[in-house]
Amino acid sequence: MAKCETCGNDYDRTFTVIMGGDKHVFDSFECAISTLAPTCTRCNIRIIGHGVEAYGQIYCCANCARGEGVDHVKDHVA
Repeated sequence: MAKCETCGNDYDRTFTVIMGGDKHVFDSFECAISTLAPTCTRCNIRIIGHGVEAYGQIYCCANCARGEGVDHVKDHVA
């Protein structure tokens, strides 16, 4: 069995994620997200989708990006 690096649970169904050449072991997607997912520059929420990147920053959505002065992004175009 292996231990989850986030919560320490010793579990027989852990999985490994390799990110940027570093190996990580988790017992759930929740733990993986809480450790590896980037956070929005504006609201600090974990970004589990594509997010919006502008000027070297990452945002959870266009609204947060616009709130930081990025004016050329849209979440949805009808």
